[in-house]
Amino acid sequence: MGLPFLDSFSAAAGRGVWHADELGLADAQVVATGHAALDAELPGGGWPVGAMTELLQAAPEAHVWRLLLPALAQAVQARGGPVVLVGPPFEPCGPSLAAQGLPVEALMWVRSEAPAARLWACEQALRCADVAAVVAWLPQARVAELRRLQLAAAQHELLLFVCRPDSVALSASPARLRLRTDRCEADASQIALHILKRRGPPLALPVMLPARNERMAALLAAARVRRKLRLQQQGTVVEAGETATSAKVVRIDAWKGGPGALDRLAVAT
Repeated sequence: MGLPFLDSFSAAAGRGVWHADELGLADAQVVATGHAALDAELPGGGWPVGAMTELLQAAPEAHVWRLLLPALAQAVQARGGPVVLVGPPFEPCGPSLAAQGLPVEALMWVRSEAPAARLWACEQALRCADVAAVVAWLPQARVAELRRLQLAAAQHELLLFVCRPDSVALSASPARLRLRTDRCEADASQIALHILKRRGPPLALPVMLPARNERMAALLAAARVRRKLRLQQQGTVVEAGETATSAKVVRIDAWKGGPGALDRLAVAT
């Protein structure tokens, strides 16, 4: 019996082979991130379900809600269960999250400073069928511990996001997807999102996302316009890039536990 012709065999096999210079297809379910520019750079077009996504940040609270909130709200609607927050650095701002589609009653907050307790709580949450997603802050987690969480997420097909400091960017990680968030130096209204690990070629340039949602950006823009009109009526014109000497920044700590999901800064004249 003759051997199959090599060219035809290669063509048939190639249809099921992923090439490293191409963006891979998702081998499991994904949830859209809610950010079109980011979806275009992720395998399958969204966050992987049943796998760990690792978020690296300079500050533990930086941009987490802006990045994850659309997908978390979608997961709650689809599964009906809560989003479990393990060791968040600050108390979430319930009204702000609810206004963007994630009701406060859909959040389950696990408070613990002990690394072992956080890992245990995260693993137990992943084993619960009623949970929609898990977001855990695990700055001291080791590779073996992260691998255990990755396996738990795969077994129960849950969204799992693990937040860690950006100082671990060069260390090994079992995460299916790994990203680093930075504030854009050239434009403070943008987030620079570096994709460190994905099934696909390296991404030379970061994905740029708005630091605020459209509603918040519109409210802030309207506030700036009203303030400028008021100053003009008072005979004081503030040029672009300048700050009125009569303005002061007032910190609003209305919520117990310090700053929450949004930056509570009010400008008063």
